[in-house]
Amino acid sequence: MTTAPSGRRPGVSGWSGRAIAGVVLTIFVLFFLIPIVWLLLATTKSARGLVVDDPFEPGGFGDLAANWHQLFAFQDGAVTAWVANSALYAVGALVITLIASIPAGYAVALTRFRFRRTLLVLTLVVMLIPNTALVLPIFLELNSVGLIGSPLSVILPMSFFPFGVYLTYIYFSTSIPRDLLAAARIDGCTELQVFTRVALPLAAPIVALVAFFSFVQSWNNFFLPFVMLPSSDGYPVQVGLTSLLASTPAFNPSSAGMQSVQLPTLALATVISVLPVLIVFLFAQRFLVAGLTAGGTKE
Repeated sequence: MTTAPSGRRPGVSGWSGRAIAGVVLTIFVLFFLIPIVWLLLATTKSARGLVVDDPFEPGGFGDLAANWHQLFAFQDGAVTAWVANSALYAVGALVITLIASIPAGYAVALTRFRFRRTLLVLTLVVMLIPNTALVLPIFLELNSVGLIGSPLSVILPMSFFPFGVYLTYIYFSTSIPRDLLAAARIDGCTELQVFTRVALPLAAPIVALVAFFSFVQSWNNFFLPFVMLPSSDGYPVQVGLTSLLASTPAFNPSSAGMQSVQLPTLALATVISVLPVLIVFLFAQRFLVAGLTAGGTKE
């Protein structure tokens, strides 16, 4: 006579575990999904409809068009300038980040030089420092050379991306065959040619990952441009949202007037401010997945 193995009740733990996981995931999905759905539907309503209608009842195309017109008429089209400024700052910082971070990570991972380990430790330490803690010394430094108020006062600090250096270091340390690089040197390639012709083409996933993180960080940066740019003409869209918020009577009753902004218009501005990041993610997700899994196996 055979007996079932002791210590485990078949079926019960498996089903209970799945049920608990399902409940937890459902709570998290609802917690994040409900505000997003409400925000999207709010852009299609009038100010009165947002208050009196059902929160999840869609509005109309006419209200959406009116909100769009009010948003882009605010301060003679300031929102268009803010979006263009955000694109300038994010793309400019992205280009400099890639030019600096990818070769730096390659050098730290695959070359030997004095103070290499010290440089890697400093990179890790700087990653742990909050960005807001660096704004004041950066402001004083840029003010001493007269760059405050210019696009470079935002682009240059945002180009400093130690996390990109560390990601590149991890990738080149674990995923690039050293024999392949040695073979290129034997064939007569210089170190620059080994990097540009052999290592860099193989590092496309991690380049895409660093580019995405750099773009998202630069696009969403608020405090740095808020401090560096005294004029609203140079604001990125994230800082410009504060002007819209200050012109919304629901948050600032003293703002009622010709330039006042209603809540559905503010919701539309919020959606527009995150839309570029979403578009970049949708087009780059294949490369992002490859970059996130890169370095998972060691040579």
